[in-house]
Amino acid sequence: MRKMTVDLIAAARPNYMKIAPLYHALKHVAWCDVRVVHTGQHYDKNMFDVFFADFDLPRPHVSLGIGSGTHAEQTAGVMLGYEKHCLSSRPDWIITVGDVNATLSCALVGAKLGIHVAHLEAGLRSHDRTMPEEINRVLTDSLADLLWTPSTDADDNLRAEGIPSNRITCVGNIMIDAFEMLRIKIEGESTRVKFGVEKSKYAVLTLHRPSNVDVPGVLKSIVCALMLIARRIPIVFPVHPRTRHRLVTSGLWDQLSTNGSIRLLEPLSYIQFMNLVIGAAAVITDSGGLQEETTYLGIPCLTLRENTERPITLTQGTNRLVSPDVLPFAVEQLSDFMRRPPPALWDGHTAERVVASLKECSDIRGMLHD
Repeated sequence: MRKMTVDLIAAARPNYMKIAPLYHALKHVAWCDVRVVHTGQHYDKNMFDVFFADFDLPRPHVSLGIGSGTHAEQTAGVMLGYEKHCLSSRPDWIITVGDVNATLSCALVGAKLGIHVAHLEAGLRSHDRTMPEEINRVLTDSLADLLWTPSTDADDNLRAEGIPSNRITCVGNIMIDAFEMLRIKIEGESTRVKFGVEKSKYAVLTLHRPSNVDVPGVLKSIVCALMLIARRIPIVFPVHPRTRHRLVTSGLWDQLSTNGSIRLLEPLSYIQFMNLVIGAAAVITDSGGLQEETTYLGIPCLTLRENTERPITLTQGTNRLVSPDVLPFAVEQLSDFMRRPPPALWDGHTAERVVASLKECSDIRGMLHD
């Protein structure tokens, strides 16, 4: 049996969390050489180093160094850089994760060069084509040879788009693997103590989506809602650099920074941040991953969005979609949230199922035979 080469694509911090369990699962199998490809789409050296250390990932085997830019610039830049890499050191499989621009770019490179592509977190749909991530998800899924979904509703989305069932495998949620991989360290972390918050008596806030932070009127309405909420419960807010810039330039930063019940923090490592999350009474967010993690942990989640590509967190979890004007009222109703068992296959063993699926598919295609 010959070894095959697998490229794991990472572009942004959530990607590191998703590839980490899979990297550790693949590096221990005899039939695979696994490489971490870092595109550099979102890059902060300090946070990059911290996240790789948290998840015990190696330095990237390939760094494209694309950096920030418009959607077109990022997509084209990753395509050019990754194609050059593939032409000089061709992988057998490209595994893309999530829905960032690099996810689509690398899938396009693989499809055009005849390299097998697998998409982890396939089938998620918000049905909102104004979201760049939705475009990336739909196109990546149409290109990929193997689609690994987190839940059965994602399977249904893919079949509704005409994708044959033999390309779809439900493997569960890789973000839960990432959490369980570091659960002991998360529970032992002292972030709550460091910032002086008492378990179950504070809310965690994250905010970064352009629809919330780039529109001055929307951002102002969110800040007004936070000021009301802070009268009821303290808020801990690790501030995304882009969000901080918008708050400062819109003149809203001082309102938050002078409120004694709102704690503004620099971005945290995954372990530090999740120590805050597991002790929170609620999470307020516009993130995708936090909707999943709070569903798994049974923590009330208020999502500042009109839609979600993870509707299973609404039907089987503790997540609710809210607008800024409704947010203070929703915080008052936290006692109404019911904790339910997590969705099927959200059990910390997704990476194992992915490895098994990859081996089976490669074996069927004759890629593992001499």
